[in-house]
Formats: sequence, structure tokens, C-alpha cells
Amino acid sequence: MELNNKRITNAWCMYDWANSVYSLTITTAVFPIYYEVVTTKEDGSTLVDFFGMQFPNTVLYSYALSFSFLFTALILPLLTGIADYSGKKRLFLKMFVYLGALACGAMYFFDGDNVTFGIMMAIVASVGYSGSLVFYDAYLPEIATPDRFDKLSAKGYSLGYIGSVILLILNLAMITMPQTFGMEEGSSLPSRISFVTVALWWIGFSQIPFTRLPKNPFKRKADGSWLKKGYEELRGVYGQIKQMPNVQRFVLAFFFYNAGVQAVMYLATLFGSKELKMETEALIGIVLIIQLVAIGGAYLFAQISQKKGNVYSLVSMIFIWIAICLLAFFVSEQYQFFALAVIVGLVMGGVQSLSRATYSKLIPVDTKDHASFFSFYDVTFNVSIVAGTIAYGSIEWLTGSMRYSALGLSVFFIIGMLLLRNVVVPKV
Repeated sequence: MELNNKRITNAWCMYDWANSVYSLTITTAVFPIYYEVVTTKEDGSTLVDFFGMQFPNTVLYSYALSFSFLFTALILPLLTGIADYSGKKRLFLKMFVYLGALACGAMYFFDGDNVTFGIMMAIVASVGYSGSLVFYDAYLPEIATPDRFDKLSAKGYSLGYIGSVILLILNLAMITMPQTFGMEEGSSLPSRISFVTVALWWIGFSQIPFTRLPKNPFKRKADGSWLKKGYEELRGVYGQIKQMPNVQRFVLAFFFYNAGVQAVMYLATLFGSKELKMETEALIGIVLIIQLVAIGGAYLFAQISQKKGNVYSLVSMIFIWIAICLLAFFVSEQYQFFALAVIVGLVMGGVQSLSRATYSKLIPVDTKDHASFFSFYDVTFNVSIVAGTIAYGSIEWLTGSMRYSALGLSVFFIIGMLLLRNVVVPKV
């Protein structure tokens, strides 16, 4: 198995380029704003029907995201065990990519009158996206040496931010100047077309890692029952993790601070729309700022980690996240929200890329069960999103304000920071 091959590592990074358009256009920028607009009635009512039950529109969206990540967390452990046993990690990556991308394309048919359909497609797309990440992340220790993890992980996230910004700018031009593209002013068509562009971009650029990533790096041959052997593979890995307290401490810390990070990322545009009454163009402009600043942030904190260590770098970022939550409570003007977005961008890229790299350094160097080990990380990732989005939605429902939701997220960051201080990362 060849490590640090530029052709392979660059192809691995290109999956970030491919999938990040989903996380930007669908979960952060265009779809949440479009959803909030088309589900708000002319009289200002935001109640929507979902399988015969009524919910405030943004609360339903928060709960839908929570369900998607919880469902993914339930199915991933067994699938990663099967992938490790059979050597078919790349096949599972492909399956989740096509599932998520096709659901994004189907969002074209969501017009506000079919809320149940729109929410179901959002759930399926989320499952496809989050499910693909575990098989993608698991390739990192199989294609590079530990001394390259921080920078390679940062490069992947940075490429993702660049690619997603390029597509978002194209979609933003179409949404703000529809007549230039032969569409009527005020039409929902530009936004719905943007969902299709995400599907095409995601599938198209994923062909690069599909072609270059090793198909079966450990030359494993599957015989017998995949289900049974996959379960045994998973049980063996989890047995190892029980004997690795340092991994357990990191994952527990990651659960708490990632719950806060992901809730902010998924629901920030809804905060701007609902609390500050910001227009679509301004909100997408903020998202662009966050993405561009995040490119530098990912590399900045990768450099800090090399000089001061991973834990020092992560704790520094989490401290900044706590300040963000506190400041969000007091934001009342659009320019203040723009300033806060710059700070979010600075720590958003760094905390994600460095968390992935740190976990890669903590797992056994000689293991061949990377997908199963990363299922422990990615299940934590998904469950933490469930905790964060449910907390955010529930606090809004109880208080009637997203400001208190933002304030509540600071608790997740504080707990995560305190736990992280006890983690020891091996020097490489």
C-alpha cells in the first residue's frame, strides 16, 4: 500500500471539493432560505403540515435534520464493519454519494405546497452526505503518514470551501439576476435549479476519487455471510476502543463541541432570516464570507497545531466558538452579523479539519479496520448533530427566540473544551 502518493492524496481531497456543495447550498445557504420563504404563508403563519401534524417550519426542519443524522448513526456501524471485512469501502462511498445527490436533484420538485416531500428529500440527501463521510474519512490513514494528516485534512476542507463557493456564486447570480438566464423575476425556478446543479457537481467531481482511490488496499477477500462477519469486525474494533481511554476522551469531547459547531453551521442562515429579517442576497453573502475566511482558518490552525499541538489548537478554537455564541445573543444589526460571520469562518474550517486529523492520529497505526474505527468517530459526529439541532430547535420552541438557542449552544462548547484538555495526542 503506497502512502503519500500525490495523485491519490489529491484525488482524496477532491471528494471534499465534490461534496461540500451539498453542505453549502443545501444545508447552509439556498435551501434553508428557500424553505423558510415557501413555507411561510401570506398572513405570516409559519405552521406547516407534516404527516398530519403541525410544526413551526424551522422547528420541523431542525427535527428533520436530527432524524437524518440519528438514522445514519444507527446504520453506519454495521455497514462499516461489512466494508472493512469485504474490502468494499469505495463501493459504499459510491452508494451514499448517488443516494444523496439524486435526492438533491429531486428537491427541484419541492415548491412549498408539498412540505412532506421536501422534508423527506432533505432527510435522504442528508443521509447520503453524512453516510459517505465515514468511508471517505477512513481513507486518510490508508493513503498518508501521520505527519501529513493535519495539512492534508486542511487541504481537503479548503478545496471544499473553494469549490462550494464557485458553485454558490454561479447559483447566486442565477437567483439574483434570473432575467439574465431567461427566467422570470420572483420565480422559484432559479433556487430549484440550484438543487440540480448540486447533484450534478457532487456526482461529477466524485468520479475523480472513485477512479483513483484504492479499491481494496488490504486485498481482503470476503467469504461467508457479510452481515455476520461485518458485525464481528465491528465488535472487535469496539472491543479495542474500550481499551483506549485516550480515544474515548477525545470522542466524548468531540461530541459536545461538534454539537455546537454543527448547529451553528446548519441553522445560522435561519437565524439571520428570522431574527434580523435579512434578505436572501445578504444571507448568501454572509455564507460566502464564512467559506472564504474558512480556507485561511483551516491552514492557520493546522500550522498552530504543528507548533503547539492539536489539543492546544482545538481548545483555542473552542474558546472562540464560546464567544461567538455569547455575541450572537446580542446581535441586533446586520453589520454585526457580518462581523460575527468572519469570526465563524475563521474557526469553522480549522475545527473540522483538525478534529478529523486528530482522531486519525489516535487510532492504532497498524489497524486495517479504518472504516470501523471511523464509524465510532462519525457516529459521534452524527449523534452530536442530533443533540445540537434538537437543543437549538427546542430552545427556540420554548422561548420563541433563536437568540436563546445560540446562547444555549455555549454550554456544549464549554463542556467539550473542559474534556478536551485531558486528551494526549501522540507526537509525529
